[in-house]
Amino acid sequence: MTATLVAKDLAAGHGDRTLFAGLDLVVAPGDVIGLVGVNGAGKSSLLRLLAGLDRPEEGELRLSPPTATVGHLPQEPERRAGETVREFLARRTGVAEAQAAMDAATQGLVDGTPGADDAYAETLERWLALGGADLDERAEEVAAELGLTVGLDLPMTALSGGQAARAGLASLLLSRYDVFLLDEPTNDLDLDGLERLERYVSGLRAGTVVISHDREFLMRTVTKVLELDLAQQQINLYGGGYAAYLEERERARRHAREEYEEYADKRAALEGRAQMQRSWMDKGVKNARRKATDSDKLGRKFRSESSEKQAAKARQTQRMIERLDVVDEPRKEWELRMEIAAAPRSGSVVATLREARAVRGDFAFGPASLQIDWADRVAITGANGAGKSTLLAALLGRLPLDSGHAALGSGVVVGEVDQARKLFHGSESLLEAFCAAVPDTEPAEVRTLLAKFGLRADHVMRPATTLSPGERTRAALALLQGRGVNLLVLDEPTNHLDLPAIEQLESALESYPATLLLVTHDRRMLEAVRTTRRVEVAEGRVTEI
Repeated sequence: MTATLVAKDLAAGHGDRTLFAGLDLVVAPGDVIGLVGVNGAGKSSLLRLLAGLDRPEEGELRLSPPTATVGHLPQEPERRAGETVREFLARRTGVAEAQAAMDAATQGLVDGTPGADDAYAETLERWLALGGADLDERAEEVAAELGLTVGLDLPMTALSGGQAARAGLASLLLSRYDVFLLDEPTNDLDLDGLERLERYVSGLRAGTVVISHDREFLMRTVTKVLELDLAQQQINLYGGGYAAYLEERERARRHAREEYEEYADKRAALEGRAQMQRSWMDKGVKNARRKATDSDKLGRKFRSESSEKQAAKARQTQRMIERLDVVDEPRKEWELRMEIAAAPRSGSVVATLREARAVRGDFAFGPASLQIDWADRVAITGANGAGKSTLLAALLGRLPLDSGHAALGSGVVVGEVDQARKLFHGSESLLEAFCAAVPDTEPAEVRTLLAKFGLRADHVMRPATTLSPGERTRAALALLQGRGVNLLVLDEPTNHLDLPAIEQLESALESYPATLLLVTHDRRMLEAVRTTRRVEVAEGRVTEI
């Protein structure tokens, strides 16, 4: 079924703050609309409104036809306790809900409920349209294609991060919605997963709205860009792909700045002229008063007429000022200005693995030998589940080894952004969690530092676990600036970061002088960040390439 989703005059806010207002959007079949904006601009809130999960403060939504299905895939897959992979896939594809509705309609037929025939026909049609008839068979095939080798009856909570990412991608590939709303589907995907997702999204006939901070993914897939500009309080829809959006946005911002500067220069010139005219008028009046006893009537008349002319000119100039079309100054966007504080140099050898081996269930890591030296900048790549995070844990001495040896060098001070952002996942407030990590820093200084990363008063006193993924990531990056490090370990640092913050991180890494271990699937970051070595991890084995 082809379907069109229409949003008219939508408005949403957060507390006293307006996120957006007067938003109009048409999601037609074949559209792939990239939704962009800084963290906090309201992107996820808009997706929830479009999905019908939340009610807008103003405006309306129309779905044509009304029976069409809308699939909303949030940025975190929400692994529920006791839910198997099979049940997770059924829930995310909408089949589980459709099955429950069909079961209820079937019971209505048994009970002889009036209208049960129509209800059953409608629910059956929906279940079939969502792919319920062959979901189990397709799930087995897709899981095998993605390398999700675990049994589908295993609990989701038992999956590793890489396996959960594959399950999330499988749920998307199995979905048969009429409209797709995708919130950060690229997070945690490896390069193979990203390529599969790109092919899938590009081939969809259904209308799609996608939030992603993966610049290469946006470049390859989107046909339009909807920008929520928090700084200017504007909503801008750009035709064409992501590259066209970047060019047009830059041109629009340049024109807005030029238009304002032209207006400001013209107004300043007119105000200067008016001030000079008033000054001449005042001087003329004073001269006229000083020479009031002058018997030269012609002189007095000339001075009086001259003062009146200056007053008329001043009034005329003031009217010109008032008739100017006011151009508001473009607001300056909040920008993350990130630095990574460097600790004193460590020893020449930073970390060492010698024939390190560890077995965890069905997964075997190693034997692996690797030496990281001072100022090495190492990119670590590999598929999800290959053992990249395990390698980091081994190098940092956190992985109990079954055999072999691991050691950190002398004077090593580790700064880490782990994939799960575990430091800021507890019930304590963000301020408490951050202060515990930097005990020698006063709370007032911590607040100032967090504010530089966009985490203000309404963030710091909240339980850390209630922060959004993007907010937790910014808190982890703030910690790198709050204490000096000489071994920087970044595990998928771009997940949940907005595009300006990613660019700031890349800039900060360029000037960071010490040792770097970088795990990322962000293709643009791998190109932008200078590295001196590259290590590939595959099935628990480590190879330098």
